[in-house]
Amino acid sequence: MFSSFRELAKCNPFFSPFQAQCEGRAPAKDGALVPTRNLGAAAASDEGDSCEFGSAKYYALCGFGGILSCGLTHTAIVPLDLVKCRIQVDPGKYKNLIHGLRLTFTEEGGRALAKGWAPTFIGYSLQGLGKFGFYEVFKVFYGGLLGEEYCYTYRTSLYLAASASAEFFADILLAPWEATKVRIQTMPGFANTLREGLPKIYNAEGINGLYKGLPPLWMRQIPYTMMKFACFERTVEALYKHVVPKPRADCNKAEQLVVTFVAGYIAGVFCAIVSHPADSVVSKLNNDKGSTAMQAAKDLGMKGESFFLMLYKSYLQQVQEV
Repeated sequence: MFSSFRELAKCNPFFSPFQAQCEGRAPAKDGALVPTRNLGAAAASDEGDSCEFGSAKYYALCGFGGILSCGLTHTAIVPLDLVKCRIQVDPGKYKNLIHGLRLTFTEEGGRALAKGWAPTFIGYSLQGLGKFGFYEVFKVFYGGLLGEEYCYTYRTSLYLAASASAEFFADILLAPWEATKVRIQTMPGFANTLREGLPKIYNAEGINGLYKGLPPLWMRQIPYTMMKFACFERTVEALYKHVVPKPRADCNKAEQLVVTFVAGYIAGVFCAIVSHPADSVVSKLNNDKGSTAMQAAKDLGMKGESFFLMLYKSYLQQVQEV
């Protein structure tokens, strides 16, 4: 299977980071991308690669990078995530970030701020594995279907399609752990640990209790991931074109890392805007036993102005998490 993906990858404009020329066209003398189509794309170069682009090792490393980037970072901000979820579920009690942190510390002690760390770490590590690993797989696969020239011309659509496909499967891995995390964080007395919470949900509601939040999770995460990857890829292009004073080929690793960080932060802010309404539904749904996605949305929507105020407060919290 990976040998076929490797062959597709070699015909893909993302195979080379700086010059991926379309077959049958001469490179432009002035270095322009069109009409002679001397393509610039973000990928590993041929020289000095730690692994071959499109190989099993390449996809494994992408997946491992996803584990680190999602699992560790989400676990590190568990206190912020806990307060965000509580604001979404009970905005009358938890006014804002600082108030929520103080109230939680006063009522439950410092250890309460780490509630849900285990399902967060496991769930988002698995999600990162699927998100970043499958994104590269689908990007190469869809690029092979489109052909080299169309792959570049419609690259934004390619990013959107590949990221949506990857997130669809990543959320299936995340859903049970997200359901457990939300209940531990927002239902006092329900459970304090993963070992206690996960079996409790399964015994009371079966497999449906663990996956009933999957549809709104898709509603939250698929637009989020589509915005993340498409915005990130195009922001990187824009930064090298309009901001960085020299070509990417002349930038050292530290300079490229700064560009990557800036592009990632910009993409993260836009991600929060796109995904936030569904994020509120996920928290409300997993907090209410026996509730459905439509019922959770109605319960939030019935609050009128307070609903939008709650969205605004917890959205600011979500941006702070970025």
